[in-house]
Amino acid sequence: MEILHTAASLQAHAESCRRAGQRIALVPTMGALHEGHLQLVRAAAAACDVVIVSIFVNPTQFNNAEDFRLYPRLPEEDTALLAPAGCTALFLPSVEEMYPQPAVLRFDFGALERVMEGAHRPGHFNGVATIVSKLFHLSRPHQAYFGQKDWQQVAIIRQLVADLSFDIKLVSFPTVRESDGLAMSSRNRRLSTEARAVAPRLHQALELAARLVQARQVPPSAVQEAATAYIQAEPLFRLEYFEVVDAHTLQPLVEWQPGQQVALCLAAFLGDVRLIDNLVISSGNKAPE
Repeated sequence: MEILHTAASLQAHAESCRRAGQRIALVPTMGALHEGHLQLVRAAAAACDVVIVSIFVNPTQFNNAEDFRLYPRLPEEDTALLAPAGCTALFLPSVEEMYPQPAVLRFDFGALERVMEGAHRPGHFNGVATIVSKLFHLSRPHQAYFGQKDWQQVAIIRQLVADLSFDIKLVSFPTVRESDGLAMSSRNRRLSTEARAVAPRLHQALELAARLVQARQVPPSAVQEAATAYIQAEPLFRLEYFEVVDAHTLQPLVEWQPGQQVALCLAAFLGDVRLIDNLVISSGNKAPE
């Protein structure tokens, strides 16, 4: 596995692979890798000849300086995990390498970013789109892999690819969970023992909401109220949002439509750790387990 630290070295590596006729996969991450990341790497290795994994804690997508400072950084542990999973090149740049000067370009994704994460984290998706665009340009992948835990982010990147005509196939994978249902996340490492014990309540709230969606006996607003009440019954949580939205437009639902895909999305604080999760279901099919 090659380890690359500069934009120029990544670009040269990608160009060499393309000249050799190899298919390139990109797996962008911020490190502190877990099984969810490794599943993406394994899938990329099964589909492509070259698997480039980037590890970069991107400052422009954090609107909370303390969250950026505390984000787990474990490059040695991450490096040891990647080669066995099928990574062939690790891109590990510095902030100065990715931002030799402050970025002035601004992305606007319209209604997609005015809700949920975009509403609560101003500038977040501008930062995401900026760094993902840089990585796409430098690595020129044929395929790029993302986890569905960041459902809104996947929708934003899909729009980015379409609007800027990137010749890239996006591949998204279902959220990987701990045995008790908690979505795997790099931030889970920061949870106290007490907080970790109640953290599965987020997934339980999503499952409760999913059952109500499937029954279609109450409107979306009642689903939202029931899930919100379930989470807030545990005083350790500070719920930021629980939304019932159209899975494609991400806009809040006011009534059900036959066969409609519904995304149940939430964000909540446990102490100073902010967690997100979601379930995506069809309102006409059996709820996920």
